[in-house]
Amino acid sequence: MKIIADSSCDMAVLPGMEFSTVPLIISTDEREFVDGESLNVDEMLTFIEHYKGRTGTACPSIQGFLEALGDAKEAFIVTMTGALSGTYGSACAAKDQYIQEHPEAKVYVIDSRSTGPGLRLLLEKLAEMHEKGLVFEEMCRRIEEYKATNRLYFGLKSIDNLAKSGRINKLIASAVGLLGISILGTASPEGTIEPVSKSRGDRGLVKDTIKAMKAAGYRGGKVRINNVLNPAISEALRSAIVSEFPNADVLCYQAYGLNSFYAERNGFILGCEC
Repeated sequence: MKIIADSSCDMAVLPGMEFSTVPLIISTDEREFVDGESLNVDEMLTFIEHYKGRTGTACPSIQGFLEALGDAKEAFIVTMTGALSGTYGSACAAKDQYIQEHPEAKVYVIDSRSTGPGLRLLLEKLAEMHEKGLVFEEMCRRIEEYKATNRLYFGLKSIDNLAKSGRINKLIASAVGLLGISILGTASPEGTIEPVSKSRGDRGLVKDTIKAMKAAGYRGGKVRINNVLNPAISEALRSAIVSEFPNADVLCYQAYGLNSFYAERNGFILGCEC
């Protein structure tokens, strides 16, 4: 069995599984940045922060997913939210073409309706189910059930790139960053971005995040937190979570390029089981 994800999963290895990622692209009219483990995020952000021209992102090609599939007999493809990216559509087109050429193969494409840590939770669950010996069809059913129980939160100090790309209201964007104001957002059931609250300072942002998680039903499940060149904020979140839920499995790590582009410097994205 093979598991494939786009690079918004922020990971290069999935223990115990044959795993590969297909990169997204962060681009300007002058430079192009290929997302992945080797990308220098600080260099990318510094360039974009001083660049006055057009910036954007591009989803993986159909061919990229076909190459990742190789000759797999069974495969899962997990993508970032289809509501904000063409990645899911590209993966589905690759699946259709692959099945035409390999009619005996089984390929299941999952729209995470999420990004970053949300993908990571799904990928870890797939690996866990495979290790337990579940058959392909049962994994398909259970991963959709699991996806429905997870939540994703964004803590953002700037949302200029989200606003420029039309992924969030520009009026909301204009207030973020002023006088230490950050925005806490969440992924809707459809995979779009919804604001939750405005927070002042990191302490307020951590407090509001924990409050939102508990309101959604969090009671100590697995948590994955990426950060954009700001390990202190993810560590503050981890400490707050384990102080109330000592047995919680919390992992903090650096975001790759795609999530760093949208969450921007000092932001974080948190995925949790509820």
